[in-house]
Amino acid sequence: MATTLTARAPDRPDRPTNGRTPRPALVLSIILATYLMIILDATIIITALPKIHRALGFSATGLTWVQSAYTLTFGGFLLLGARAGDILGRRRVFVVGVAVFTVASLLGGLAQSSTWLLVARALQGIGAAVAAPSTLALLQISFREGPERARAIGAYSAVAGGGGSVGLVLGGMLTSWVSWRWALFINVPIGAVLIALAPRFLPESDREHGHFDLAGAATSTLGMTALVYGFVRAASAGWSDPGTVTSFVAGVALLVAFVVTERRAEQPITPLHLFADRERAGSYVVRMLVVSGMFAMFFFLTQYFQGVLGYTALQAGLAFLPVTAVMFGAARLAPRIGPRVGNMRLLAGGVAVALVGMVLLSRITPHSHYFPMIALPMLLLGLGIGTALTPLTTAGVAGVAPEDAGAASGLVNVAQQLGASLGLGILVTVFAAASHAPAHRVAGDTASRAAAEELAHGVATALRGSAVFLALALVMVVAVMWRPARALEQQAALELERSLVFED
Repeated sequence: MATTLTARAPDRPDRPTNGRTPRPALVLSIILATYLMIILDATIIITALPKIHRALGFSATGLTWVQSAYTLTFGGFLLLGARAGDILGRRRVFVVGVAVFTVASLLGGLAQSSTWLLVARALQGIGAAVAAPSTLALLQISFREGPERARAIGAYSAVAGGGGSVGLVLGGMLTSWVSWRWALFINVPIGAVLIALAPRFLPESDREHGHFDLAGAATSTLGMTALVYGFVRAASAGWSDPGTVTSFVAGVALLVAFVVTERRAEQPITPLHLFADRERAGSYVVRMLVVSGMFAMFFFLTQYFQGVLGYTALQAGLAFLPVTAVMFGAARLAPRIGPRVGNMRLLAGGVAVALVGMVLLSRITPHSHYFPMIALPMLLLGLGIGTALTPLTTAGVAGVAPEDAGAASGLVNVAQQLGASLGLGILVTVFAAASHAPAHRVAGDTASRAAAEELAHGVATALRGSAVFLALALVMVVAVMWRPARALEQQAALELERSLVFED
């Protein structure tokens, strides 16, 4: 009999009462709409980069920071946002985060200079970092353990998996039909509605009595930011650049200081015992590797579509529909399949299918037709990632006590954002070396056929790097995560056998 990940969570209700009649569908809609808005903004700008380049006079290198400013601050402030929810109340922190994100989106849409837009994107990242950990934590306390929560996590995983590709489609539409500014303006009315609804319908968690672990927050935030900045800078300045080396050294030193601080802190921002479970710790690493491969694929295929195949921004966005549709469908079906086949088998199978799709996709050439050489591998990617994300999300929060729910969900989101930032930073460098082109090349640059062939070669090489990330993720699932799951299954069988013998 397969042992599911959700079976390891505490068997007790953890839904807070606030005197209101619960409305599960509305609660889930608010949580998913917020998370989708946050996930969308990691990719919705990508198809608009050529027009932003011309409109605001970005330097070629500076343009890469339109993306990095968001993911850097998002990943860097996530743990602080998670801890703030534990201490101040997750609903309260959720509303504040959405408000910051909404105001920053308005400022970004009104941007009149490159600096203005980058500051707004960084503020968006901070708002997302404050709100995102509370989304999964509120989901946990709003839905009881079992099928109810499994279905909710399935919907959450569908948003996490498909949100990025939906952002590419939506960004292409808005850029082509209206203006790139509406890729940011669209968040304003949505955010306003969420701010109005959240206090009325979302439950509030119990507030912990304590204090902020400021030393832990500072070292973790600065350490992750420095580490991600090092990879991003390496893409444009090189691995031997003094700024790159300094960033890596500072990042490692600060993260070591973070671990030392957390071991001594009375109320740590990230309880280190969350990493004691190999299955849960492995899920964070696997998530980071999977997102590294997928997010880089979005970035490079967008350039391939526009720079090699000559697609418009809208056509490039629509070209990702196979990934979007299949990923959403697979994520919705995964919670029903998991209890039958076992979540570890489901996770390993999903990553394996995605790996096959990425390997096939990495064979593209300047003469590849969209169908079948691109569309079919993208279908496999959507099926594999959509299948894997539900058991992966469940593993990241399974067995966590209610008081640690914010920290655990924060780590799930940290893994996702670090994967997006680190994967893109590493593979942009691979792309530049393979294509002998500047790392800051963006879709829409006029190029000769030779330059297009060079671009296609660089994209194919970068996609092979994405396949390497997925291969490492599969190794982690089998070698690190599956072992404790099988051990638990064997232990349960042994205890059942002993109880039967005792009864006889």
